[in-house]
Amino acid sequence: MPGPRYLPLGVGDAFTARYYSCSVALEAPAQAVAAAGLDPAGPRWLLIDCPHPIRKMMAEASGAADVSLDVGDLQGVVVTHLHADHSSGLEGLGYFAHFVLRRRLPLLAHPDVLARLWDGHLAAGMEQLLPAVGAPFRSMTLEDYFDPRPLDPAGAVRLGPFEVACRTTIHHIPTTALRVTVAGRTLGHSADTAFDPGLIAWLTEADVALHETNHGVHTPYADLAALPAPVRAKLRLIHYPDEFDLAASAIEPLRQGTLYDL
Repeated sequence: MPGPRYLPLGVGDAFTARYYSCSVALEAPAQAVAAAGLDPAGPRWLLIDCPHPIRKMMAEASGAADVSLDVGDLQGVVVTHLHADHSSGLEGLGYFAHFVLRRRLPLLAHPDVLARLWDGHLAAGMEQLLPAVGAPFRSMTLEDYFDPRPLDPAGAVRLGPFEVACRTTIHHIPTTALRVTVAGRTLGHSADTAFDPGLIAWLTEADVALHETNHGVHTPYADLAALPAPVRAKLRLIHYPDEFDLAASAIEPLRQGTLYDL
C-alpha cells in the first residue's frame, strides 16, 4: 500500500538565481484521506511555505514528478514565517482560491505569524476589491480568502489526514519549525534557523527531517556535517545557496521536482 510522499517545489534561498525559493508539498495516501472522513479522490496535499510564483512552481515540479498538483489539490497551506521567500505567493494563492475555486484554503501558522500576516503582509494588495467598474469597493479581510488556523506550540493541530506540530526557531522574525505526521510517518522541517542542537533533536524524532543550510542567521553546513552519522542519516538539506556543492555534501540535498517517499 503506498505511503506518504513529499515533493520539493523549490530548494533555494531568498537570493537564488538557480532554483525556486524553499517550498515543499506533502501528499497523504488515499487511505489516510478516507480514514479522516474525507473523499479520497479529493485534495491530498499539504503545502509547506508559499513563495511566488507558487502555481508555476507546482506545475513544474508536478510535471517533472508526473503527479497531479495544483491549488485545487491542496488540503491547505502551512506558513513557517513571513519572509518573502517563504510567503510571497500567498496573495496569488488566495486570489486563485477565491476567484477560481470559490473556496477558502485552510492556512496554518504560529499565532505570532498570524498576528502580522494580514496587516503586515497581505492587506496592502488584498484589503479591497472592485466588484465592477463604478461599483463601490468591497472591504476584505484575511478570513474572506483563507481559513486561518493557529498552530499550537503545546500540541499538534489536525488538518484532514495531517497532524502539524510546531516549535519556534532562532531567526530574525517569528519562525516555526514543523513536524507533520500523516499515515504513521512524520516529516520534520527546520524552516529558517541558526544552528540549534535542541531543535535538531526535536526534528529528528521524525522519520525524515528537512534542514536548511545557508549564510547569516542560518545553519552553517559544517555544523550539520559534524553531527553524528545516525542524525545525519535522517536529515535532508534544503534552502541551500546557489554555490552549494551538492555532490560533495555528506548529507543528502533535496532536488527540486523530485518526488520522495517519506
